[in-house]
Amino acid sequence: MTAEVMKYTLAQVEALELAPGFEHQNLEGWVPDLAGDDDLRQALEKAFDYRGDVTLTLKSGEKVEAYIFNRTTGSTLANSLVHYFTPSAPEKRKLSYAEIARLEFSGKDRAAGKHWEAWVKAYNERKAAGEKNIGLAPDALE
Repeated sequence: MTAEVMKYTLAQVEALELAPGFEHQNLEGWVPDLAGDDDLRQALEKAFDYRGDVTLTLKSGEKVEAYIFNRTTGSTLANSLVHYFTPSAPEKRKLSYAEIARLEFSGKDRAAGKHWEAWVKAYNERKAAGEKNIGLAPDALE
């Protein structure tokens, strides 16, 4: 590899390391207005990215506390499906978008406030204080 090609490659790597991160939207407690089909579709896309439980109120009046892990979007609400787990049932479940009347981001967002920059700052402070064997560990889940 020539020095010029290697320099270009290093520049690309450095650019990637300095790329801006994803701006995390705080959805905890949000109840979106589901005035139309597009509103429901957009809210369920956000629920898919959400790292906490949501509460789905069905048109039948039943409430389902769920963690949405996948979705299948079709041309209509009736043939679009949300895939979820519930705390009370170990099996995967699915539900048609057409059955959903209300959506609430009810559970704690496990990804909120967890920023790489905050971890790096704490790591550097611990390292500067002389601490050894510093590792990345997840927060307790309560």
